Amino acid sequence: MTKTLLSTNFMEGKMQVNPMTEPQRKVVRLDELDMGFAEAVAKAGGEKINSCIQCGTCTASCPSGRRTAFRTRQLIRRAVLGFREPVLSDKDLWLCTTCYTCLERCPRGVDPTDVILAIRTMAVQSGHMLDRHKLTASLVLKSGHAVPIDDTNRKTRASLGLTEVPPTTHMFGNALAEVQEVLKKTGFDKLVGYEWK
Repeated sequence: MTKTLLSTNFMEGKMQVNPMTEPQRKVVRLDELDMGFAEAVAKAGGEKINSCIQCGTCTASCPSGRRTAFRTRQLIRRAVLGFREPVLSDKDLWLCTTCYTCLERCPRGVDPTDVILAIRTMAVQSGHMLDRHKLTASLVLKSGHAVPIDDTNRKTRASLGLTEVPPTTHMFGNALAEVQEVLKKTGFDKLVGYEWK
């Protein structure tokens, strides 16, 4: 079904009529709501989630929200209302850049970024993780770094008078083995589906 909505183009100062398709929405039954979800988010690190008064300061402050579909206030509201599965499986959850602008401006001290990070942790534990994040996690498991040093980085570092590799797992192979052992013991490799070769 197509709706015609009136929208304002503030950049050009004129009104436009845009046909927009109403998004497909999954209906959630009341018995599917998890009324303990907000408390679980609080225990996972988003301690002040229930202090949110839905003022919208976080959403209005969000640099990511200006360019994407991410709406901080909406995410927090859905979590408080108990929409566990829709929140954990929402790809928009990963659009937060963790810039902490919302945290600095929240009048209630909710710490929205901490709420988002707690929900992300729960999402990963529930099997909801974007493929790109799994790839980055695999790089950490393989090299100890999310962004491994390549030949270009080595040449740049040398031209700046630095060692070709930083004094991290790139320089110390035994440190990489220790990092990998910790990640194995915590189950991080299984969590992200990493295949040891």
